[in-house]
Amino acid sequence: MRKRQQRHDIIRDIIREHNVKTQRDLADQLQAAGYDCTQATISRDIMDMGLVKSRDGYYVLPEEMRLQRMVSELVEEVHVAGNLIVVKTFSGGAAGVSAALDKASLRGALGTVAGDNTIMIAAESPEAAIEVERAIDRLRRR
Repeated sequence: MRKRQQRHDIIRDIIREHNVKTQRDLADQLQAAGYDCTQATISRDIMDMGLVKSRDGYYVLPEEMRLQRMVSELVEEVHVAGNLIVVKTFSGGAAGVSAALDKASLRGALGTVAGDNTIMIAAESPEAAIEVERAIDRLRRR
């Protein structure tokens, strides 16, 4: 069970960091991370984790599907300032996007504060802030 959970954690990281369209892509990424899995294991993991495909055909974590949709439709700009990320949305969009960001628990993000069209995200470090910005930018482009 522990090995399965570790593999699921690696799959989450892979899905968040790479555009994965097929089980073969996921198998290749897992192998590069030191996990040699059969197609049946990968298929079972996808089902167990509830992975879904975005409208562009990429695997997305279920908690990030809503986030991806909201970010792609509502976010206008993303900027890093030290360990803070400033996200500009269309008017009235910040609260919903902020809640979705909190629910998705992006690695390195400690929490969000939302206004009408601006979100401030506190990150663990300036390096983590850059990673969070990249994650949001990837979601904007899917």
